[in-house]
Amino acid sequence: MTERTTEERLVTGYAGRLLVGASVGWLAIQAGRLVLSPMLPQVTADLQISDAQAGVAFSLLWGLYALLQYPSGRLSDALSRKTLLTTGLALVAVGFTALAAAPSYAFFLLGAAVVGLGAGLYPTAARALVSDLYSEKQGRAFGLHTASGDLGGVAAAGLGATVLAVATWRAAFVPVVAVALVVLASLHTWSREEYVFERRALDVRQTLGRLFGTPRFRGLLVAYALYAFTWQATAAFLPTFLNTGKGFGQGVGSAAFAALFAVGAVVKPTAGTLSDYVPRRTLTVSSLLLGAASLAAVVLAQQPLFAVIAVVAFAAGLMSFPPVMQSYLMDSFPADSAGGDLGAMRTVYIGLGALGPTYVGTVATLADYRLAFWGLVAALLVCAGLVAATT
Repeated sequence: MTERTTEERLVTGYAGRLLVGASVGWLAIQAGRLVLSPMLPQVTADLQISDAQAGVAFSLLWGLYALLQYPSGRLSDALSRKTLLTTGLALVAVGFTALAAAPSYAFFLLGAAVVGLGAGLYPTAARALVSDLYSEKQGRAFGLHTASGDLGGVAAAGLGATVLAVATWRAAFVPVVAVALVVLASLHTWSREEYVFERRALDVRQTLGRLFGTPRFRGLLVAYALYAFTWQATAAFLPTFLNTGKGFGQGVGSAAFAALFAVGAVVKPTAGTLSDYVPRRTLTVSSLLLGAASLAAVVLAQQPLFAVIAVVAFAAGLMSFPPVMQSYLMDSFPADSAGGDLGAMRTVYIGLGALGPTYVGTVATLADYRLAFWGLVAALLVCAGLVAATT
């Protein structure tokens, strides 16, 4: 593992360079994954596939991403962070190239699978690297790193609109691949770690025993799953809820969706910085309560402007959670298994969180969107209670 440096600079110096490099890599991965959504009509028309077939590709990408979280963290502990990060970026570059060049649906699925593998190897190792490099400024470092993913969401929206105006959907992946390769070369040059390629046991039973056998970690795992459930459900259906469920129009839904990522890019570093000075339990519970209250305001909103303002407040509360909680978890896990433990948690809560869109879609079909979103408000309140009781 990378040795923690005495100078914890956030941009310059050894730690700062690696933080920036790992964060830009995560930005590129997120931009490449998220840019598929706004371009989906063009993708399905070009490849002559149905929405259901496109959904299979998304499920394959996200499923492999979730599945690889634990192996990524565990192997980054056993081998080196550098090995996992560069391998992940290489696979991502190959996968996005395959997507851009896909002549058929089968090739498109192959590209999605390779992207899922690369994306799955990267983020847990990157977060473990941040934990290695920072102690006093760990909250700020996590805030900056996690915010890079939200900047990737903002970049995806702009990239999709720009590319479709001047070229075909395939061109959107060219800058993503270029950035991934530049970051790969940078991490290869900057990191003092060695490459380690050898077989290592994953020790799944021991890791799950620590997580599920410890009441505190068990409670936090359930809390994080409820958070992920709410986030993935909201990201999938918030525009549709505002457009169809509340009749506010396409522009309102688009503005609210963009606000989720734009606010996150600002809030995550801010929350991370505050967590270095304010008790993390206080900050985390407060952010979850703000998110729950604001989401309730979204459900009750009768005017588009009020709904968008409520979404901004909701995003501020929701996006404050990850950097603070991940910093807390990395401090709580044993140092020799921190990456693997975080990876195991991510596999579980991302996998359970993927049920969020299914829940909203099902409840909206059987009843309505308001009832579905009230359920998400309840999930955030339970999450806040669990964090308060277990941290």
